[in-house]
Amino acid sequence: MRRAAVFACCAAGAVALAGVAGGSFGTGGPALAAGRDADFALAGELTQGGWARGRVPAGAAALTLDGQPVTVAPDGAFLLAFDRDAARTATLAARLADGSVLTRRLAVSPRAWKIEHIPLGPKPGTPPSEAFRIRREAELAQIRAARAIDGHGGGWRQPFIWPAHGRVSGLFGSQRIYNGTPGAYHSGTDIATGAAGTPFVAPADGVVILAARSPFTLEGNLLMIDHGMGLNSAFLHCSQILVRQGETVKQGQVIGRIGMTGRATGPHLHWSIKWHDARLDPLLFTGPMR
Repeated sequence: MRRAAVFACCAAGAVALAGVAGGSFGTGGPALAAGRDADFALAGELTQGGWARGRVPAGAAALTLDGQPVTVAPDGAFLLAFDRDAARTATLAARLADGSVLTRRLAVSPRAWKIEHIPLGPKPGTPPSEAFRIRREAELAQIRAARAIDGHGGGWRQPFIWPAHGRVSGLFGSQRIYNGTPGAYHSGTDIATGAAGTPFVAPADGVVILAARSPFTLEGNLLMIDHGMGLNSAFLHCSQILVRQGETVKQGQVIGRIGMTGRATGPHLHWSIKWHDARLDPLLFTGPMR
């Protein structure tokens, strides 16, 4: 798929809402008419794999999205996001100090994912060994522990930048269907620069929550950064990690070098973003690569 077509596909279904002071991810768009949306002052990309920022109504004591708690900053600002397979509607609710509840039903636009139908069954693989299983469980435990960290940094408020520039060689959400059996969808965006060793930078401020001491079986040298409010970035297949766990990093700071460690067929940077358990599309945070 040509790059122009890629970006058009990824922007499809994006919705821009009433503006929020303090900037936003991406490029935004026309504001909706004032109404109950003003109660939450939302702005962002209300689509599968997308995000929104907002501000709770005055006097709000708690906020939930589909019944799940949403963290609110001291100034009333909050972040929410929608998984690649999110339902088409969601309910945002703020409980006020007097016990009353303000709700807003959100329309989450569906996406047209890049789906390839392969008229063959998935290739049979060798069952993993017991040694692999034990090692993999330990790796996944590290990843889960890192993602459980709910930091209070402000990187989530910033417009994100691309960690590296090159050819977008893998799209978030793309998937292969093998003779009717769905394979796992691609959980991030791949950036190929043509050579290992290319430096990449932090897309936003954050704290390093995982810097692999040795290559993971699938991810290789894995680096993860917490941007606050449950939002985090992961960078896979690094040839070198240049920061340490617990270190605070700034947007644009060089944090590693691109490689092909782990399960990779060539040097590239796999960049993925999650908000709690929701997998998100990095393109909706940065806009098209310039």
